[in-house]
Amino acid sequence: MQIVDTHTHLYAEEFNSDRVALIEKSMSNGIKKFYLPNIDSASIDSMLALEKAYPGNCFAMMGLHPCHVNANVETELKIVREWLDKRKFVAVGEIGIDLYWDKTFFEEQKMAFRKQIDWALEFNYGISIHCREAFDPIYEILSSYKTLPRAIFHCFSGNLEQANKILALGNFKLGIGGVVTFKNAGLDKVVEQIDLEHLVLETDAPYLAPVPFRGKRNEPAYLLEIAKKVALLKNSSINEVAETTSKNAEFIFGS
Repeated sequence: MQIVDTHTHLYAEEFNSDRVALIEKSMSNGIKKFYLPNIDSASIDSMLALEKAYPGNCFAMMGLHPCHVNANVETELKIVREWLDKRKFVAVGEIGIDLYWDKTFFEEQKMAFRKQIDWALEFNYGISIHCREAFDPIYEILSSYKTLPRAIFHCFSGNLEQANKILALGNFKLGIGGVVTFKNAGLDKVVEQIDLEHLVLETDAPYLAPVPFRGKRNEPAYLLEIAKKVALLKNSSINEVAETTSKNAEFIFGS
């Protein structure tokens, strides 16, 4: 059995003390592919170093996270573009809009989102979309395109109507993480009504650890808890969940 973590920040400083042990633990539990979304120019070196240390296991994306869009956005986007021109990546990400923390650079976030979608189309890459308190503006931008990249709506936590609107865009998958295990989040009811062919699994480690680890540092090995929950909701085996969601990840990333 192989389970794919489609979104993990394993290169983050939260893992500096035990990263190797965590990766070995994850691999022993069948989690052998880790997709690494970039944050900004400061995270690139550590992300690429991890990819180099684990070729065939860790795969880097390139993008500018919406929470790191600020007055310096043009400089940051220039760096993203330089890296896209320099070497191959598995996707453009993590990109999107986040209005939870700060709305100061809303217009810049929209601009950066569009520009990075355009680059994904140019390079024929998938995208990993971050959305927090921003479904409507993100959907407005996505629906304005005649053609869209393959995409994961990372950390999906919306309702069934929103899920169906996303899936109707075509070539989109919903990233299901620890929130599906939260008692009152409501995501479990949505997942029950969405076919497995539309889902991928993720941890977003070190964030959003699933029950029974909620509130602690998340890690890729906890992806098993998410897979078990999805299997329960879909009245399926964990092996079927692992196989189907891994194929879905391969469709997005091409590897």
